[in-house]
This record gives sequence, structure tokens and C-alpha cells, in this order.
Amino acid sequence: MIDVSALQALRALADLGTMNRVADDLGYTASAISQKIKRLETDVGVRLVSPAGRRVVLTAAGRALVETVPTVVNALEQSVSAARSADAGVPRGTFRIVAFSTAVRGIVAPVLARLAVDCPDLRVEIVEADPVPAVYAVESGGADLALVHDADGVPTPVSAGVRPSLLHTDVGDLAVPAGHPLAAATEPIDLADLEGCRWVTSPPGTVCRQWFQRMFAGSAAEPDVVHTVDDFSTQMALVASGDVVALIPRLARPRPPAGVELRPLAQAPRRIVHAVWRRSSEDDPALRAVVTALEAEAS
Repeated sequence: MIDVSALQALRALADLGTMNRVADDLGYTASAISQKIKRLETDVGVRLVSPAGRRVVLTAAGRALVETVPTVVNALEQSVSAARSADAGVPRGTFRIVAFSTAVRGIVAPVLARLAVDCPDLRVEIVEADPVPAVYAVESGGADLALVHDADGVPTPVSAGVRPSLLHTDVGDLAVPAGHPLAAATEPIDLADLEGCRWVTSPPGTVCRQWFQRMFAGSAAEPDVVHTVDDFSTQMALVASGDVVALIPRLARPRPPAGVELRPLAQAPRRIVHAVWRRSSEDDPALRAVVTALEAEAS
């Protein structure tokens, strides 16, 4: 019988290229990954991988086998779901969630205590990951649910076997020092009102830095970025110093310190958060319980 975890390892190897990276991604040792793939080759009866310098590439047979992994995972998921549904619809077992960091803080963490009371036989495990690898984890059976956000307005791509469901819309607000003229604004702040502001922003490559860049994309003046900091609590501490302003998302936003005011923006940047799961698992009572709890929290 083919080991499903070996199939998942082979699919990860197709993307990552080295045993060490696959081991880090799946939580095994590199030796264990190598042994799984060797046993898989024995079970299938053909060579599946071939060395290529420091990397490992899949043979034509290996690539063909990898293409079947979502189908295999979905079939097994349907079997498990059928059994769980027959078991009086009680959520039980281990449920694995993969989500980006602010979704973990702002949506997932607040529901864990409630789930522990409502579903005492359910163990929820969380792994932080960016949207693309999170979807990959769901598609390959490495996770049961992912929370993902769009990038520059473009949704995270998913396969036909995966269902995305709108969960939350996150919005960015302006954090200003309490003594700043914009702190007294009673209407949403326009981009023109931000001229002359000094900024603390998130590092390049982050969602909030993309928001910031999009805000000023049509502006002739280049914004004056003084500080680059990833942590929002630290950003607001710098705002409290009276020197800078910041763009702060509402999702998982820490409590503003004394001396900081939050004001809405007229053209506020936003991102859409989706929950993503395999269609084959939709009858799983654990999935239904977790999604219901997340929807209640996100709303």
C-alpha cells in the first residue's frame, strides 16, 4: 500500500528541490524524507527522482505521480468525512489550520477557547504561513483549512478541488500623534492631507508596505519614510513619539498607546481574507465547527 505521506513528500520535493527543505517544510528529518521516497519508488516499481547537482528533480514518472496527489488526498478525505459524519456529527481528532500571522492573532486565536469548550474531542493545531504555501498545504492534505488574503487585489489562486469562502475584509487606518493636526479630523482623511507627513512603514514585501505604495502610486510627491519596522506595536510607539504617522491594519491591531489616535482614510487600502478548504472535506463535522466559529469571530 502506498504511503500517503510519501506522496506528499514527493510533491513537496517537486516544488522545493532538496530533501532538507522538504524536511523543514513537513517536519521530518532529511533522512526520513529520503527513506519515504525510496520506499515509494519500491512500491511503485519505477524511479521517481534523479539528482541534479545539489538539488533533486523528479523523473517523468515522478511528475506523473505527483499530478495524482490531490485526487488521492480528496478520495481519502471523503472516506474520513463519511466516517466522521456517521459518528453522530461530533467534531473530533486533529484539525490543522495554516494562516498568515495577523489572521492567527485576530481571527484564529480568539476562537480557540470557545472551540475547546464546544468541541472537547477536537485538537486544533496552527502553523503560520503565507497564502500560497498555505493553499498548497490544503491542496496536498498537509492542512485542513487555510486563511489567505489577496495580493494587490488579486485573489490567491486555488485548484478546482479547493473552495475559498469570504471571511473578512481588513482595512488600513492612519495612526497619528495626539497633537498632530490630523488627529482632530472629523471626516476620513484624503491623500492630499498627508502631504508633508513623515512615516514609519512595514518592510518591503509585506502587505502593509504594498498598501502604502499603492496609496501613493498616483501622487507626484514621494512620501518621506523615516523608519521601517515590521511590528505594529513598535510602529505605534514611534507614532506616539510625535515624529511620524503610520498605516495600521485593523485586523489584529494592538491597542494604541497613550498619545496615538487612529483616523479613517478616504481611500483606505483593504485586503480580502478567505477561508480555504478541500471540497472533499465539506461533510467533516470538525471543519463545519471550525468554520462556523471563525465566521462568527470575523464578523
